[in-house]
Amino acid sequence: MLQYNNLMIIGTSHIAKQSIEEVKNSIDAFKPDIIAIELDAKRAYALLNKNQKVNKKYLIKRIGLTGFLFAVLGEYAEKKLGEIVNIEPGEEMLTALKLSKKNNIKVALIDQDIEITLKRLAKKITWREKFNFIIDLISGILFKRNIKKFDLNKVPPEDIIKNLINFVKKRYPNIYLVLVKERNEYMANKLAGILKNEPDKKILAVIGAGHSKDICDLLKEKA
Repeated sequence: MLQYNNLMIIGTSHIAKQSIEEVKNSIDAFKPDIIAIELDAKRAYALLNKNQKVNKKYLIKRIGLTGFLFAVLGEYAEKKLGEIVNIEPGEEMLTALKLSKKNNIKVALIDQDIEITLKRLAKKITWREKFNFIIDLISGILFKRNIKKFDLNKVPPEDIIKNLINFVKKRYPNIYLVLVKERNEYMANKLAGILKNEPDKKILAVIGAGHSKDICDLLKEKA
């Protein structure tokens, strides 16, 4: 958990029971006026309406086949990990949304539009990265390398997160650029705007652990 002025940041794992409990406990203890969540409007709607079918043809038309396939593969990998611990991916974000409504707390969706992100990814990703991603997904290298080192029910230790990010940065530089670096900058800018406009409000940010530290550092640089 990170603190910056009137902002508290929870670094979560999207499949960890620990993160769900931490969201609940932080809302109870911190009593935020605003909950900022690593979601855009489309992903928030999808979480709240899980049973609604996706129009695949419409989505492919909007984001392109490459962006669509990457989203499907990423969702598949996360779902497989979630099955190990019997948690639906994004449950901590859904918990934050539901509790904000229950407690009449203002919500700020701070992530970049998913369609923009996927279009950017389709444009920037190289053939080498596509090949590496498929090979790594099949072989399990993205997870087997570190999965035995920590409990999936908990947020991975900082050194594991750092190693995974460095691995992605080296092996998939453009994926890192679009999915991590650019989104960190976007979310930091959104949070900076909230801090500026709501200086007297307590803000709780629910952000993936792979983003939280860099976002906090970016906020300090902007100060």
